[in-house]
Amino acid sequence: MRSGHVQSIWPSLFRSVEVQAPEPEVLPTDDSDELHLDWYRQGSDRLAVLSHGLEGHSRRPYIQGLARALLREGWDVLAWNFRSCGGVMNHQPRFYHSGATGDLDCVVRHGLAQGYDTLGLAGFSMGGNLTLLYLAEQSEQIDSRICGGIAFSVPCDLAGSADTLARPSRKIYMQRFLRDLKVKMEEKSRKFPDLIDTAGFDNIQTFHEFDDRFTAPLHGFSDAQDYWANCSALGRLKDIRVPALMVNAQDDPFLSARCFPSDPSVLGAHARVEFPKWGGHVGFVDQAGGGYYWSERRAVRHFASLLR
Repeated sequence: MRSGHVQSIWPSLFRSVEVQAPEPEVLPTDDSDELHLDWYRQGSDRLAVLSHGLEGHSRRPYIQGLARALLREGWDVLAWNFRSCGGVMNHQPRFYHSGATGDLDCVVRHGLAQGYDTLGLAGFSMGGNLTLLYLAEQSEQIDSRICGGIAFSVPCDLAGSADTLARPSRKIYMQRFLRDLKVKMEEKSRKFPDLIDTAGFDNIQTFHEFDDRFTAPLHGFSDAQDYWANCSALGRLKDIRVPALMVNAQDDPFLSARCFPSDPSVLGAHARVEFPKWGGHVGFVDQAGGGYYWSERRAVRHFASLLR
């Protein structure tokens, strides 16, 4: 499967993961909204918090695959859904975005409140950007129980990734994202007609247009460029103060060239990067891995190193 497109599409179509049934929980937020969580508990003293990608949810195969791998290694797992994801629309006009670290912080604090001694984070795609940005924002004030994190297929340069996905060759991906987002925005428009107008939505072809019209104004940004500039993890990697690993495949069809940083002045002292030749976007399919994909085995090794 040495094709970035095949690697990206295959797991969504053909992968099924058998893992123990999660315990659902609804977590209230300070702004009268709620986050929907999936707990996988086995009495461990350490917890892994998993963040999905754009228009994903906590029961996607890549989330459940990593949950299964970490459970086998003795971790409890908490997979959470961004606002409006997981099949339940949230209550507020806002939904989710690449820099919504306040919601991740809410989940992390809730997890630590359960009495865990150690907490690690993992994220995929947009959830990977969110994970790295969160660790950077915590910086010197980070809770000593947070041991580090790993992020796969990270569009850490949001503007560049938006440009990449605007290419004609990426139309199949953009159409799927916009199809799913249209359903959500129409539901929000019915609930908040004075704030959200979806007339002409079918004319939107790119994230630049979608984020200009919806994401930016609903979340306090002036436009798409302002949103991307403030929420890209790339410029904040140097602020991370715990071991953090970003893994981006070189054949990822979603990522721009700037999503492969190597300059120590950009990475800082604690962020590391790996750029395997193959893997696509949130793919890393490996049929010789005993049922575990390459990304899951890599994450397990990284989490083990955090404990050491």
